[in-house]
Amino acid sequence: MTDERKLQISLAVIRISTAMFFLVWSLRKIIQPESTQKIFSKFYMMEVSPIFSYGVGILQTLFIIAFLVGLFKTWTYGIILGMHIVSVLSTYKQLFNPYESPNTLFWAAVPALGGLIALFLLRDKDEFLTVKRKQLSVNSEQ
Repeated sequence: MTDERKLQISLAVIRISTAMFFLVWSLRKIIQPESTQKIFSKFYMMEVSPIFSYGVGILQTLFIIAFLVGLFKTWTYGIILGMHIVSVLSTYKQLFNPYESPNTLFWAAVPALGGLIALFLLRDKDEFLTVKRKQLSVNSEQ
């Protein structure tokens, strides 16, 4: 197996596992909007309605599916990365106090963030198990 193929498979593993990780959270917004309301209140200092939770959950799920299949890489990978950065930053109190239970669990988001940064930087190499867009060819002989 070539190094290029190993890289492509590695990036696909990061993309697919990250999409599954994010799908749990986006679907939770749809299935358990009251949980989302509590999370937004605690970590984002915002009171949100169940309708807001449904809307955000649906929108996030659509972005995650596009990310999962490798569509519009700059946009979808960037949006997923941005969502995760906001999520990690919103837990700074727990990250700065890792030894108080259950704060250690919040640290799982940090290597996920590192993987997302690497995936974003290498998004052009992430081709394994993605939807391929047909390249438009321009005939210069006309």
